[in-house]
Amino acid sequence: MKTSTVFAIVLIAVGIMAFAYQGFTYTTREKVVDLGPVHVTTERTKTIPLPPIVGMIAAVSGVVLLVVGRKKA
Repeated sequence: MKTSTVFAIVLIAVGIMAFAYQGFTYTTREKVVDLGPVHVTTERTKTIPLPPIVGMIAAVSGVVLLVVGRKKA
């Protein structure tokens, strides 16, 4: 399988996932209090939104790359 075909399939998969999830969330731990043997931490959840246009651009780019790769072969 050619590299461009694999890359096109990955782009299409990323585009579909971006449409489905529309962002990703991660959790960080932060130290709030540190007094000798007493440690207090908190977990904060942060979300990074992905606009639907990102998924559309990735999916369309993958399809175009597949079509162009097949025409050259």
